[in-house]
Amino acid sequence: MIENVIEGVWWIPGRDRFLPDSHMYVIGKAEFGEYTLVDCGLMEMGAYKLEELEHAGISLKAVKRIIMTHTHIDHIGCLPEILAAVPHAEVWIHKDEAAYLERGDDRIVYGNKMFESAIRSQYRVPDGTFTIKAHRKLEGEEEVNLGGIPFRILHIPGHSVGSIGLFNEEHRLFMSGDTIYADGAIGRYDLASADAGQLKKSLERIADLRVDILLPCHNRIVKGGADPMVRNTVRQWGALLGS
Repeated sequence: MIENVIEGVWWIPGRDRFLPDSHMYVIGKAEFGEYTLVDCGLMEMGAYKLEELEHAGISLKAVKRIIMTHTHIDHIGCLPEILAAVPHAEVWIHKDEAAYLERGDDRIVYGNKMFESAIRSQYRVPDGTFTIKAHRKLEGEEEVNLGGIPFRILHIPGHSVGSIGLFNEEHRLFMSGDTIYADGAIGRYDLASADAGQLKKSLERIADLRVDILLPCHNRIVKGGADPMVRNTVRQWGALLGS
């Protein structure tokens, strides 16, 4: 069920099945008449998320863009399904991962050959499914206004080469993708394009944000008071990620 986090930000929880299904976030104030989706989800998980939008009174015609925090299969799997319903929407992806998708290289999507084999045994994924055009290639540090709410886009590589987060300073709200979660965990760093050293630096950057509202793409969210938990998570993982 879609849930309001603050005015103009909604959370549609993922529904895990064979694999984890990423949450989707929706950004935009009604008076601005446009909305942004952040992440999509696993294959076959688009329909219920689109239904939740409509139940909340958000017209699909008003969805202007889809921002991907990164392009692993549990985030991008149902992007083609959602784009079929909102073909007018732009897709925004960090330039380092857009380069993979635009040339039809799906190594980041699957992460490794074992995951690819398991996914293909469960789902029918035609070749070329994830050859996707990015309308805007993000670099990090962009200041964007999304339906009346300002965000700064942060490049936080480590879980994947093009992982990004979205930070709203007024509410100290951070959409963290899979880089850091609300349960003391962080994103894995053993998949294609991942890097433990980069992840450590990204986590340290997140700790400096003094996050109050933490919105990761899996598991629970934190609607207030997240900073001590975030700092503790970063401190605990710092030693494990090396110097």
